[in-house]
Formats: sequence, C-alpha cells, structure tokens
Amino acid sequence: MLNDKAQVPPDMEGRTMYITHSERDWRFVVNFWEAWRILRRFHPTVILSTGAGPVVPFAIVGKLFFGTRVVFIETLTRVKRPSLTGRLMYRLSDEFFYQWKALADFFPKGRFLGRLI
Repeated sequence: MLNDKAQVPPDMEGRTMYITHSERDWRFVVNFWEAWRILRRFHPTVILSTGAGPVVPFAIVGKLFFGTRVVFIETLTRVKRPSLTGRLMYRLSDEFFYQWKALADFFPKGRFLGRLI
C-alpha cells in the first residue's frame, strides 16, 4: 500500500488508461489483451480495485505473469449479496475487504472495513 513517502512513477503521473468496457460478453477477452499490454509496460506491484468487473482479467494476468499483489474492496452498493466480481475476486485477491457486515457470511476470510465514503 502507498504511504505518504511513496512516489508516483514519473511516467504514470497524470496518466489515464482507457480500456474496453465488457459486461459479461466477448469483450472480456479484449480486457485480457489490454491487461497484458498495460501490466507489461508498467509492472505495478499492486492492483487495487473497488468493484469494477474489468479487474478480473487484470488480476489474473498480474498474478500469473508479473507477481502483482491484488487488493479488492467489494463495492459499496452491495449491501446484502455479493457482486459477481466480488465472488470472483474473493478467490483471486491477496487481500479482500467488504463494506457491509451482512456480507461476512459470503466472505469469511475477507475483512470488514465499514463504509469507506
């Protein structure tokens, strides 16, 4: 995790990467290619996501090919039942957090943080 002394790499400061939005369709495959290209170029040490579905290919590619740690926070909008992304990322992530106590039964190895907003 970043601390107050951590620095953003100069080639990443102010940079936004746009990827294809996939919603359980064939474009999901495109996200694997995009993940490979981006992770190969920047070699991040951690991938942090707060619930977006395209993190799944990034987590798989990052862990398998680059040894990247993955931290996932289940989206705030999931109050009583987990998201599909959350269920997948629970198995893929190195650290998993959820924001509602009602999700404790779904994620026994996860950690409850409370609302982050």
